[in-house]
Amino acid sequence: MASKSESKDCFGWAARDTSGVLSPYKFNRRHEIVGVVTAISTGVAHFKVGDIVGVGTYINSCRTCEYCNSDKENICAKGATYIFNGIDIDGTITKGGYSSYIVVHQRYCFKIPDGYPPELAAPLLCAGITVYAPMIHHNMNQPGKSLGVIGLGGLGHMAVKYGKAFGLKVVVFSTSIYKMEEALEILGADEFVLSSDEQQMQAFSNSLDFIIDASSGPHPFEPYMSLLKTEGTLVLVGLPGEIRLSAATLVLGPKTISGSLVGGTKEIKEMLEFSAANKIYPKIELIPITYVNEALDRVVKKDVQYRFVIDIENSLK
Repeated sequence: MASKSESKDCFGWAARDTSGVLSPYKFNRRHEIVGVVTAISTGVAHFKVGDIVGVGTYINSCRTCEYCNSDKENICAKGATYIFNGIDIDGTITKGGYSSYIVVHQRYCFKIPDGYPPELAAPLLCAGITVYAPMIHHNMNQPGKSLGVIGLGGLGHMAVKYGKAFGLKVVVFSTSIYKMEEALEILGADEFVLSSDEQQMQAFSNSLDFIIDASSGPHPFEPYMSLLKTEGTLVLVGLPGEIRLSAATLVLGPKTISGSLVGGTKEIKEMLEFSAANKIYPKIELIPITYVNEALDRVVKKDVQYRFVIDIENSLK
């Protein structure tokens, strides 16, 4: 197995760890990467050279706490090691998809289902699992129930796709009227609501079983909580800043507000299989490595639908 000393860009497990998979990148989004297995260590049972595999937002956890023992490594009691800008086991900073190659313990590496386009698989390992995990945890996979999705970006569009695959009635809430056609005609949402229009918002009062809040911009919460039915649940997957909410909103509902960030290894495997079986594909723009600076500028301007994916393999030819 390759050690870190063989490449300044390599990170992951030290050479003494004998359960690794080595993969150079084909497609990456900095902290969501997909590549081909080029070497395996003794004891690796689930992979072979040539497999298309992916690595998500974390590459290590303690593997001994109650959460790791329950396949919830993402909330490891001692803190997971994140794949980008994290502190690796030798004290170096992890470099994510900007590394030359990666050596990963097989526990945190996932086989991409046969036939699933690898360039589309990378965003599943962050955006996909970020919405899939709380939807499963809060039993949102009940056909006939209703789901509101706040924000139609990288996370929100995946919430719409999973919601429809689960058989839910999906209502998209956005501050931009220009996203209505995308939501209804392309993503297949059932309804679109301009959230700045009080009359449209009131029309959905007490009508939703669940809400996925994927907005990272500051916004009021009371108007959205009023859309939930009794015992409804709103889950935050974005980071909107401060949350202001009357206690009565929760107590008299009763209603629940929760938060979630990515998912454990078992959930990731299930999400990949579900996505492949239901042909759920993130919307991406595939770019060469030379376009990274322009892409970052466009991210700041919110000019992307909905994920940039860097084509490393062809960029290096």
